[in-house]
Amino acid sequence: MSRFWSPLVHTLTPYVPGEQPRLANLVKLNTNESPYGPSPRALEAMRDAADDSLRLYPDPQAHDLRTALGLRVGLPADCVFVGNGSDEVLAHAFQAFFAHDNQPLLFADVTYSFYPVYCGLYNLPYRVVPLDGGMRVVVQDYAGPCSGVVLANPNAPTGIALGLDEIRRLLALQPDRVVLVDEAYVDFGAESAARLVAEYPNLLVVQTLSKSRALAGLRVGFAFGQPDLIEALTRVKDSFNSYPLDRLALVGATAAVEDEAWLEQSVRRVMHSRAELTQGLESQGFEVLPSAANFVYMRHPDRDAADLAARLRERAIIVRHLKGERTAEWLRVTVGTDAQCQTLLAVLRDILHRNT
Repeated sequence: MSRFWSPLVHTLTPYVPGEQPRLANLVKLNTNESPYGPSPRALEAMRDAADDSLRLYPDPQAHDLRTALGLRVGLPADCVFVGNGSDEVLAHAFQAFFAHDNQPLLFADVTYSFYPVYCGLYNLPYRVVPLDGGMRVVVQDYAGPCSGVVLANPNAPTGIALGLDEIRRLLALQPDRVVLVDEAYVDFGAESAARLVAEYPNLLVVQTLSKSRALAGLRVGFAFGQPDLIEALTRVKDSFNSYPLDRLALVGATAAVEDEAWLEQSVRRVMHSRAELTQGLESQGFEVLPSAANFVYMRHPDRDAADLAARLRERAIIVRHLKGERTAEWLRVTVGTDAQCQTLLAVLRDILHRNT
C-alpha cells in the first residue's frame, strides 16, 4: 500500500465488476448484458452526431434526454436526472440523501454489492436487512430509525420483484426518509415505481439503459423524483462533473428511449428465453428463483456452485458465482440468446451426468 494514499483509501473495499474475459468461442452469461444489439435508431443517431460538433461541450442539462425520459412515464423534465450510468446516479444519491444523525442506511443482505461500497466511500453507516428464507424482501423489516432505504427491484442477484403495493407500504414506513428504488432490471417483467413519484416526495427511482436497451457500453443512467430530490442530485453532480454525458451518449440515449417498439420486441425475446431456460434448468434438478430480470438465480441440491462455475468455465461458459454466507450455493446466469441458453443446458447436462 502506498504511503501517498489518504487514510480513506486504505479503508476502501472496492466493488468487483463481472469478469470480461477474452476467451475463444465464449458464451458470456455473467454480467447481464443484452444478447441483442441496441436500437438501430440509437446507432444511427450516434453516427450522425459524430461530426465537427464534437468540438463543443455537451448540454450540461441534458434537456432533450430528460424530456424524452419524462414523457415515457408522464413526468416533466424537472423530475428527471441523468448521469454516467446508474452507478454514478446511485453514488450521487448516496452522497445527497443518506447522511442523517449517524443513522444507518438500510438495504438487503443479498443485493447489489455496490451499496456497501458507496457507504464506505462516503463514510455512511448501514445495516443489512436479511431476506427471508425464500430470498424475498420483507417490507415490514425496514421500519424504524434510519437514514434511508435502498431497494433493488427486481432484486439482484435474486431476480425477485416486489409489486407496487409493497413499494407503497415501504414508502409509508419511512415518510421522512428517501426510499431509493433501484430498477436496473424493471423492464423484464416488474412494475416500475416511477408512476408513484408524483404521490411520494420521498421516492427516488433509478434506472439504466444498460440492460433492456442494450447500451451498457454507452453508460447512461437516470432517476425519477420530485424536483426537490432532483435539485439535490444536480447540486452534487455540478460539484463533481457538470458534463457526465457526452454528445454521442445524449443523442443515442434519446433515440433509444424514443424507440419503444424496439424495446418491447427485445424485452419480449429475453423473457421468452428466460422461461425456456428456467424450464430446462428445473428439468435437470436445479432450483430456480422466480425472476423478473434478464438473469436467473439457481442452485443444485447435489452440486457445489463454485465447482459448477469452474467446470462451465473450462467449457468457455462464464456465469457469476458470488461468495458469501447466503450466496455461495447459488449461480447467477444471464439470459443469453436461445442458442447460448441451449449450449449452457447441454453442457450442464453433460457435467451432471459425468458426476453421477
